[in-house]
Amino acid sequence: MRLALDTNVWLDWLVFDDPAIIPLKSANSDRLVRIAVNAGCLEELGRVLAYPDFELNAHTRDALISQVRNCTCLPETRLRAKLPRCTDPDDQKFLELARDARVEWLLTRDKALLALTGKRNNGTAFKIGTPEQWAVAFESIKPR
Repeated sequence: MRLALDTNVWLDWLVFDDPAIIPLKSANSDRLVRIAVNAGCLEELGRVLAYPDFELNAHTRDALISQVRNCTCLPETRLRAKLPRCTDPDDQKFLELARDARVEWLLTRDKALLALTGKRNNGTAFKIGTPEQWAVAFESIKPR
């Protein structure tokens, strides 16, 4: 299963060690999922990790970005399939990543992205949901 994660989910994984991310980390370490990332999403993550509130030095930030690079794959092509417009233009890149990487799920905590799940036929070939929603769905289909 291919996934895309927005910056908030990466922060939950890398900085906050959120227990809700444990199923995702486990599926990743068991190689049951492949997580896609692209340059624009990595750039945003690097910028956010540098926020003073996180108190992360450059070495730690570099190590976290390396961790992301080591557990992700890059989409091979840019597709032309139409996407819904996110009300927050900064979040459109996550929809594009999900489309280009042909993921099954875009995991997010962003309200503007989650709002697209409520729209009938939002035009995506992938589901948009929280890590918790994905974990429930994944539990019912994962190999035993």
